[in-house]
Amino acid sequence: MFTVALIGADGAGKTTIGRRLEHALPLPVKYVYMGINLDASNHMLPTTRLIYAVRRALGIARDEGGPPDRQGAKPRPNGALKRLMLELKSSFRLANRMGEEWFRQGLAWYYQRRGHIVLFDRHFFSDYYTHDIANGGKGRPLASRIHGLMLDRLYPKPDLVICLDAPAEILFARKGEGTLESVEQRRQEYLQLRKLVTHFELVDASRPADDVARAVTELIWDVYRAKTGKSMEIHHVQG
Repeated sequence: MFTVALIGADGAGKTTIGRRLEHALPLPVKYVYMGINLDASNHMLPTTRLIYAVRRALGIARDEGGPPDRQGAKPRPNGALKRLMLELKSSFRLANRMGEEWFRQGLAWYYQRRGHIVLFDRHFFSDYYTHDIANGGKGRPLASRIHGLMLDRLYPKPDLVICLDAPAEILFARKGEGTLESVEQRRQEYLQLRKLVTHFELVDASRPADDVARAVTELIWDVYRAKTGKSMEIHHVQG
């Protein structure tokens, strides 16, 4: 079948809508989380599960759904040994992150071959575009540039990207995380992708969930008809 990515800033309702459509659409659908928040991941590598278990045991703060906040990055340490250890840690994290990204893409291919529509909650390309891909990764660490190059040149893009968007004030009120300014910045990062993605659709996520689900459903049906040539009646998605 084909792939659909739901993207947008935190508070837009990506997970709520994605999980809802997974069970409500009268089509074979598989939901795959494509972000870095391990608490939200429904599929992950054994190595990632181990890292997740260790981090929880040590009480280390979890990663949020989107890419790390570069403004909060720690300065490089002084001393050759400390810098070497940092580079080794960064290399390990990069290898595991890229392995995780390809593992989930492999699942998507598997589901597609079995005739499913794959519904992505977030997508690594959209989450990391501004931070690791834009401007060739200039000014970024080597690991970030390698990661960005892989996502830009090799990693498959979704067949349809649906951006759930709402004013920053609404998104901030829903999640209460970060600042109003950081939410608006992240919102603009997703909106800029409309110039980079072939099939990009914008859905007003400030509306009730029923209306948002209905709008997303209609967009998915449009792609389904175009790819299969089948004309089927749209049934309103129930919660």
